[in-house]
Amino acid sequence: MSGRYIRFFKDIRIEDIPLVGGKNASLGEMYRELSPYGVKVPNGFAVTGEAYRYLLDQAGAWPALHAALDGLDPTNVTDLAKRGARAREIIYGAPLPADLQTEILTAYAELRREYGETLSVAVRSSATAEDLPTASFAGQQDTYLNISGEAALLDACRRCFASLFTDRAIHYRVGQGFDHFKVALSIGVMKMVRSDKATSGVMFSLDTETGFRDVVFITASWGLGENVVQGTVDPDEFYVFKPAFLRGKKAVLRRVLGSKKIKMIYTEGDTRNSTRNVATRRHEQESFCLSDADVLTLADYAIKVERHYSQKMQANRPMDMEWAKDGTDGQLYMVQARPETVASQKKGQVLEEYILESQGTVLVQGRAIGSRIASGPVHIISDVKHLAEFKPGEILVTETTTPDWEPVMKEAAAIVTNRGGRTCHAAIIARELGIPAVVGTDQATTTLKEGDSVTVSCAMGDIGNVYAGALPFTVRHTDLATLPRPQTQIMINLGNPEIAFQTCMLPNDGIGLARMEFIINSAIKAHPMALLHPEKVEDAHERNALAALTQGYAQPTDFFVERLSEGIGTIAAAFYPKPVVVRMSDFKTNEYAALLGGRWFEPEEDNPMLGFRGASRYAHPAYAEGFRLECLAMKRVREEMGLDNVILMLPFVRRVKEADDVLAKMAEFGLRRGENGLQIYAMCEIPNNVILIDQFAKRFDGFSIGSNDLTQLTLGVDRDSAIVAFDYDERDDGVKEMIRLAVEGCARNGIHSGLCGQAPSDYPEMAEFLVQIGIQSMSLNPDTVLTTTLHVLDVEKKRSGEA
Repeated sequence: MSGRYIRFFKDIRIEDIPLVGGKNASLGEMYRELSPYGVKVPNGFAVTGEAYRYLLDQAGAWPALHAALDGLDPTNVTDLAKRGARAREIIYGAPLPADLQTEILTAYAELRREYGETLSVAVRSSATAEDLPTASFAGQQDTYLNISGEAALLDACRRCFASLFTDRAIHYRVGQGFDHFKVALSIGVMKMVRSDKATSGVMFSLDTETGFRDVVFITASWGLGENVVQGTVDPDEFYVFKPAFLRGKKAVLRRVLGSKKIKMIYTEGDTRNSTRNVATRRHEQESFCLSDADVLTLADYAIKVERHYSQKMQANRPMDMEWAKDGTDGQLYMVQARPETVASQKKGQVLEEYILESQGTVLVQGRAIGSRIASGPVHIISDVKHLAEFKPGEILVTETTTPDWEPVMKEAAAIVTNRGGRTCHAAIIARELGIPAVVGTDQATTTLKEGDSVTVSCAMGDIGNVYAGALPFTVRHTDLATLPRPQTQIMINLGNPEIAFQTCMLPNDGIGLARMEFIINSAIKAHPMALLHPEKVEDAHERNALAALTQGYAQPTDFFVERLSEGIGTIAAAFYPKPVVVRMSDFKTNEYAALLGGRWFEPEEDNPMLGFRGASRYAHPAYAEGFRLECLAMKRVREEMGLDNVILMLPFVRRVKEADDVLAKMAEFGLRRGENGLQIYAMCEIPNNVILIDQFAKRFDGFSIGSNDLTQLTLGVDRDSAIVAFDYDERDDGVKEMIRLAVEGCARNGIHSGLCGQAPSDYPEMAEFLVQIGIQSMSLNPDTVLTTTLHVLDVEKKRSGEA
C-alpha cells in the first residue's frame, strides 16, 4: 500500500505530475484507467519527488550542491562535465534515511508477493517540478534494468536520484530557463517485462515524419527497448491504418524490415551493468520480430491510449508510446505514454516544400528524417570527448547520438548517423530542431570525408540521400488556407508509397493515377511468373536471388501479394476516403524482362511500345497467372485492408472483346465490377477507344485519357524515337479533337472523364482547353499540382466572368 513517500500505480493519476513526474503519472493513469479495457501495464510504484527533497534535507546537501552548480557556464563542455560529476557524487553519497528505505522495501515486498520471489524490476527516473507541471524532462535522466534484491534496488534508487544532474539534464534545464533547485526526481519501480527474451520498441499514433494522423506507426527490435530508444539499432517498422481498424478491417498497412544487428539482454551477476548488447543471429536479422497479431494488438493499445488522453485533455492528442513483449508469458505491455510534441504541432495551413534543383553523386543513403535539405562541411565525431571541436553550420556525422550530444546537435546544419531508425535519439532531436537527418546509413563515418562539402536531402520520402558537394535547392511556401478548390478536380499521379503521407498534404481531389509498376519494380523486383514458376528460371543465380527475396514467406506468391497490396494500400490510406485510381501493371515486354527472372517469360519484340502490353496480357495464357496475383493483391487492399476508395483501371485496351475478356477474368479472380462498390476505369489512349466510346462506356465506369499514348497513336509518332520528336505534340489539333470527342462521349454516357499526363501542367493552353471542354479531372505529378491549380482557378474565373 502507498505511504508518505510511496505511491502505487493504482493510486496515481495524470494530475499527479508535480508529485511523481510525467513518466510515473502516465503509468499510473494507464494502469488505473486502461487496464479494464485490455491494455496491459506492468504494476509498480513511484518514489515521490518529496522523497528526493527529504533525502537532501536529511543529508544537509543543498549548500554543497549550490557550490557545485552556481556560476556554471553551460557552453563550456569541460566545466559542465566537471560540475555535473561533482553534483552526482554529492547526491549518490547522501545516505537514504531509514524510514525512506523501509517504505521502498515494503513496497518492493508487496510487488514480490504479486509477481513472485524471482521478480526483477526496472528502476526509472521521472523528473518533475512542482511549479512547472508542464515541463518535459524525458530522456534526461537514467534508467536501470533487471534489478533484483533489496540492496541492488536501494543502490539503483540512489543512482537514479543522482542522475538528475547528468550533463545532458543540466544543459537542458539551463537552456529551458529552469532552476536546478526547483526540480525534483521521482523514481518509478515496476515489474521488469522480460523483453530480453522477446522484443520491444516505440510506437506513435501518427506518422512521425509528416504528422499524418490516420496511422499507428510501430518500431520493433529484438531484446530490451533501450536500443530502439537510443538509436543503436535499425528496427523493423509497421503501419496500421486507424479508420479501417476501427471498422473491423484489421490488417498491417505497411512493413519495413530493419537490420536489427544487435539486441540488449540481461547480464547476470553484475549489479553495476545489468544489461549488455550481443549480436543477433542471421535469422533474427532476416525476419520480422513481430507477428501480424502482435502488430494489431499494439495498434489497439495505441488507439485506446490516444482516445483516452484526447478525451481527458478535451483535444486531439497523438501519443508517443513505449511497449515491450514479455518472453515468459508472451504478453504485450505498455511501459510508457506521453503526448507527441513535434509532428502533431505542424500547422496544415502553410505548405513548405524543399526542392532539390540538381542531382549529384549519392555518397550514402539511410532513413530520411523530416523533409528538408541542408548543405555544409562534414565533421565526423567519434565520441563525446570531441564534441567541443564542432562548429555551427557543420554536418554532424557519427555512429549514433545520445542526449549528451544535444548541445552540439543544436548547432548542426544536418545530422548523419551509421545506426538508428526513425524513432532513435538523433531522429527525435532532428525533428525537434527542424533540421534534416539521415539515420541508419551503416557507413557514413567511413564513406564521408572530413571537411568535404555535402548536401543532406530528406525531400524525397523515406529515403534520405547525402550528395557530394553543395547542391542548389529552393524552399517554397504556399498558404493553403486562402486557396479555393477549382470546379475541375485536380488529382495526383503517384507510384511511390514512401511519399504518400507527405504528398497527401497537397491540395487535391485524390489520386488519378497510381502506377502499379513502380511498386513491382522497387518493392518486389521479381517477375510474377518467375515467382509462380521458379523451376522455369534456367539461371541458378537468378533462382537463388528469387529464393532470397521470398525468404520467410510460405509461398513466393504470398510475397508478391503482400508487397503489392501494402504499397497500393499505403497510397490509398494516405488519401482516404478520396478516390485512388490504380492502374493495373503496364510494363512493356522489355521492361518485364528486366525484372528478376523475367527474361525467361517474355518474348523479344522489335517494338514493345505497340506489342504485348496492357490488357492484351491479362487474359493471355502467357500472363493470366501473373494477372491473378495482381487481382488478389487489389482484392486484399479493398476487402481485407478496408480501402474501398480504390478504383481499378485497365491500360491499353485495344478492342471491345478484349475488354470483355479481361473483365471476365477479373470477375473470376474475385473482382467483379459493381460488387462491394468496385468501379473499373479504362485508359483512353488508343483511337479505337474514342471511335467506339459508346460501346466501351457500357463496360467501364470512367475513362482516363492517357495523353502520351493517344498523341503517339493519333500522330503515328514513336514517342521513344528522338529523330521524330519534333512531330510529337499533345497540342496538335487532331489530338485535341480526339480528347474532345472522348470527354463528350463520357458525358453522353454518364461516366467519369479525366486526363493523366503532363500536358496541362507543361502547356497552360492545354489546361485551358480541358476546362473549356468540361473534363471532370486532371491528374498531375505532385510538383505541378499547385501551379496548375492556380492556373485552372484563373481559367474558371475568366469563364465565369464571360458567362
